[in-house]
Amino acid sequence: MAVPEQKTPVSVAEYVLSVLDASQRTPYIGEDISQLQHSLQAAAQAATADPPVDELTQVAALLHDIGQFTPAADLRALTGGEAKNLGGRSAAQSVGRVGHETLGGAMLLALGFPEKVARLVESHVASKRYLCAVDESYYDKLSEASKRSLMYQGGPMSGLEKEEFGSGKWCQEMCQLRKWDDAAKEKDAKVPGLEDWRPIIERVLGESTGVAAT
Repeated sequence: MAVPEQKTPVSVAEYVLSVLDASQRTPYIGEDISQLQHSLQAAAQAATADPPVDELTQVAALLHDIGQFTPAADLRALTGGEAKNLGGRSAAQSVGRVGHETLGGAMLLALGFPEKVARLVESHVASKRYLCAVDESYYDKLSEASKRSLMYQGGPMSGLEKEEFGSGKWCQEMCQLRKWDDAAKEKDAKVPGLEDWRPIIERVLGESTGVAAT
């Protein structure tokens, strides 16, 4: 499905769901699951969090990796950015796209999602770097693919960068989303399907744009 010319809650929801649906054919790097399974598992954790989190955070969990598998032409049209693989490797050998989190956040803003959704998506690599800096045990819990990608992503934070991230807006939600991301790698997990998220996405977009889904 092409990027919608008229960006309404219904058309944008249909578009992002089509991108997610296509990701069931894309393996999640380093694990025996698809990108779609990973996204749905992260979202399911957000939806059942205790204490509960808002729908913006839940949608961010669902869409956190959308910059990883959105067609390159769509990313270019929406953000002006280019999809390149980390380390200049082929897609089969790479551990992800360069700046997929930044591309994903910019893409969601361009589609009309609220700032909080975009910022949480944009931060899920930075939050990994932050957690590695403040929690000595966190690095050991990362998958091998996530450890390898960390080398290309700047390594653990330090100094002023770490202080600013830790005192920043939504830091707690950013770190929690990262932990859902890390845990969303179960081969046979039973979670709600993609269509269950359509009304939630439409509602989040409607509240952001002031246009009700019809």
